[in-house]
Amino acid sequence: MLDKIAEINKLVNGFIWGVPAMVCIIGVGLLLSVRTRFLQVRKFGVAMKNTIGKIFDKTKAKDGAMSPFQAVCTALAGTVGTGNIAGVAGAIALGGPGAIFWMWCSAFLGMCTKFSEVALAIHFREKNSHGEYVGGPMYYIKNGLSKKWYFLAVLYAVFGVLTVFGTGNATQVNTIVTSINSALTSFNIVDSTGNSTANLIFGIFIAALVAMVLLGGVKRIGQVSEKLVPFMAVLYVILAFGVIVLNIKRVPSVFADIFAGAFSPRAATGGAVGTIFMSMKKGVSRGIFSNEAGLGTGSIAHACADTDNASHQGMFGIFEVFMDTIVICTLTGLVILIAAPNVTYGQAAGAEFTISGFTATYGSWVSIFTALAMCCFAFSTIIGWGLYGSRCIEFLGGEKLVRPFLVVYSFMSIVGATMNLGLLWDIADTFNGLMAVPNLIALLMLSGQVKKLAFDVDKAQKDGTI
Repeated sequence: MLDKIAEINKLVNGFIWGVPAMVCIIGVGLLLSVRTRFLQVRKFGVAMKNTIGKIFDKTKAKDGAMSPFQAVCTALAGTVGTGNIAGVAGAIALGGPGAIFWMWCSAFLGMCTKFSEVALAIHFREKNSHGEYVGGPMYYIKNGLSKKWYFLAVLYAVFGVLTVFGTGNATQVNTIVTSINSALTSFNIVDSTGNSTANLIFGIFIAALVAMVLLGGVKRIGQVSEKLVPFMAVLYVILAFGVIVLNIKRVPSVFADIFAGAFSPRAATGGAVGTIFMSMKKGVSRGIFSNEAGLGTGSIAHACADTDNASHQGMFGIFEVFMDTIVICTLTGLVILIAAPNVTYGQAAGAEFTISGFTATYGSWVSIFTALAMCCFAFSTIIGWGLYGSRCIEFLGGEKLVRPFLVVYSFMSIVGATMNLGLLWDIADTFNGLMAVPNLIALLMLSGQVKKLAFDVDKAQKDGTI
């Protein structure tokens, strides 16, 4: 039975994350970029000035809302995760160094897509009975399109609920436990097989932490995210920059491999990756999977922001994709290509490539810090996706279902810590891709509204309000 499910899922997954999905996501991103006159280029400086500067803004949000910076940290918590470490490694292994170039291309269009999702989420959001802002793809489909398209909103919410348990929780906890065991093994505290009892204890502890944060409401989620996300990002960036500086002589040749491999992967990988299409497919799909531009999930967190300016909050969407893919994914790629020994192209790989790049540079002691970084990445993803799932279940069945959902979601951490998750991960990955379908249709149909919101940025600049 399980084999049959796995076979069916593999076929669906190959289609969802294959050529059709890439064409649709890139096509919608290109259309939105053209209609906004490439907002991500014209207003890139404005986006950075009005987002990075908010790090030091201590303005408190009203009850039932997050500050704009807390909202972007929560959205980043959902996107900056193990995909930035394991996903990039997998893209390079199967697509060669050139996959990094195509990842940049997907991020370029993804900045405008993410702006659109965030701005629409603010523009069409609602308030629930607790006075909390709720929004995201299901709400801009519901309030922005005619009633005959309401089924798309329901589909999005259903796929969201089905996705969060695997993508957002179980696989992330599994990564936490694996990274802790890896660090303990390197110091001979446990053997290479790990300890099932210790894993169970870790799972229970993580479940308690997740419940404590998520059941505390949207403000507590924002408070945790605004502290955890900058910390983990800074820690990881410092470690990665250290690898680059200590191997600075190799940097020019690595960039040469990236650009050459994008158009001639056979030459860059010794024939292991033979086609440009494979390099492009892996780079684009991993970039989309990492920054989630086109999936619409991040806009659910942004909709909680205490702001009435949809266009202003949309600037955070540009910043989010830039930080996630252009900065963090690029650093991961450089760590692998510069320092990881024995990179084998043409075979599936994961976080072990990234970790080996750090340990080859710093020594085995750095496994403690990589374990800490991966734990922060994974835990922040659990928190972000917990919010996404709660908003989806609220849309489907009302606020009465939110707390029971969050309790079940928290207990999923124990499953993630103690079980083999191969099939669960594959199924969750499929549902994750399915979420993009109703969202992309909505973005296409609401592109005229996006154009108006984009030109509100120009007006705001003239008025001096941004």
